[in-house]
Amino acid sequence: MSFNFVTILRESATATPDKPLVHAGDAALTYAQIDSASGRVAASLRALGLRPGDKVAVQLPNLPQFLISYFGILKAGLTMVPLNPLLIGPEVAYHLNDSDARILITFERFTETALAGARAAGDVPSYVVSVSGAPPPEGTRSFAELLAAGDTGDIHPTSADDTAVLLYTSGTTGRPKGAELTHFQLYLGCTVAGEIFGMGPDDTGVAVLPLFHVFGLCSVLNVFVRYGASLVLLPRFETEAVVSAIERHHCTTFAGVPTMYVALLQHDTAGRDLTSLRGVICGGASIPGAVIRAFEEKFPGAVILEGYGLSETAATATFNVDAERRKVLSIGRSVWGVEAKVVGDDGVELSRGPGHVGEIVIRGHSVMKGYYKRPADTAQAIRDGWFHTGDLGYQDDEGYFFVVDRLKDLVIRGGYNVYPREVEEVLYEHPDVVEAAVLGRPDDRLGEEVVAFVVLRSGARTRPEQLTAHCRERLAPYKYPRDIRVLPELPKGPTGKILKRVLKRDLSAARA
Repeated sequence: MSFNFVTILRESATATPDKPLVHAGDAALTYAQIDSASGRVAASLRALGLRPGDKVAVQLPNLPQFLISYFGILKAGLTMVPLNPLLIGPEVAYHLNDSDARILITFERFTETALAGARAAGDVPSYVVSVSGAPPPEGTRSFAELLAAGDTGDIHPTSADDTAVLLYTSGTTGRPKGAELTHFQLYLGCTVAGEIFGMGPDDTGVAVLPLFHVFGLCSVLNVFVRYGASLVLLPRFETEAVVSAIERHHCTTFAGVPTMYVALLQHDTAGRDLTSLRGVICGGASIPGAVIRAFEEKFPGAVILEGYGLSETAATATFNVDAERRKVLSIGRSVWGVEAKVVGDDGVELSRGPGHVGEIVIRGHSVMKGYYKRPADTAQAIRDGWFHTGDLGYQDDEGYFFVVDRLKDLVIRGGYNVYPREVEEVLYEHPDVVEAAVLGRPDDRLGEEVVAFVVLRSGARTRPEQLTAHCRERLAPYKYPRDIRVLPELPKGPTGKILKRVLKRDLSAARA
């Protein structure tokens, strides 16, 4: 079946050509302008000799040029490879080599590391986006050259099962792998998600999640374009910038990760008109119940709905569909066209209830085609048609799923399983705790000991032993952390997700 995902842009541009697709600073670009600019990029890429299926890497922050590149690449029948702008030279080289990228599109602020990677990968031709007006570095070309061709209006026919995006996993359990997301998968994903979110052309959302990440790309950008809505692009998360965007553009929706909601709770919003905000989507990590309750008190009318997905499932696989049917702390139920279940080590589905914790597995239209050039890894991840997520959880009698923890984050203390999320929930209940991360460290007697890292509210003088006492009153003796460390901040990735692997690395270095 012939189908190119970029059709969603053409349809929305035809229906509402003069409607702003993106607001960036004081500028706005309409659907017609993005459609035309991406068509010029497509024509230029074809003129360079790229053939259908060739890969183009894009290493850009949340700028209009990201959208223009993305849709231009797809119009040309090529595959986009989104890259984190914060990658250093060797990491850029790895991604370019592993993906077989023919071209790199990067940003002027990242050229030193990006070009080091491009050279190491065999002198991959590089195009630089400049907002300062500075000429591109020697040996590179300006992104403006890709906009110089005429827009033919063509959309290259692709198969529904062709790879549209090669999205690299975070690499927390080894070297990053490229998940192949197809045109059909992206289309169904944003269509189903938009229906659940109640998305429409009158909506305006804040796009602060990185567009190179699956959450920002699939659950924000794709959904908004599919339903003809508008986006306010923010290149980084800053609480005042988010609040100002909501107030200025009367934003109706916001999507973020738990640390963003924690930060917004601390921000002074007195006298600000934020009443337009209605739909608030949380993913990327489990959000504590205490944060949900506090946020909804501070932002009346805004309801946090939590969902779940991975790079390999093009974002949303389960979701709490509305305020009436949501369950706080749950990731919701399977979305249309997707099945999920909880299995034991033998692959057999477990009974329902919190006493039956196993691995969450998924199948349906949301699951990737596979890992690029990695048949063995694909076969390990997708068994009998089910994608194994590596997340531990259970399903209740009404079909709602609850993530207990990552399989790799499970702490086994004295032979007992300790789920870090349960301990984190208790820590967040303490009025002085702003952020918390729990993990295990090796212990000669118990195998592992529970360690908690916390960030306290400004001015708080709570001591670690007081937090230990707080946990001891609320958790079984084998669960509460004996080792609590107060830090000024916790390490975070580009989406704002707390990086436990960094904390583990620091623990290991200290032990050595």
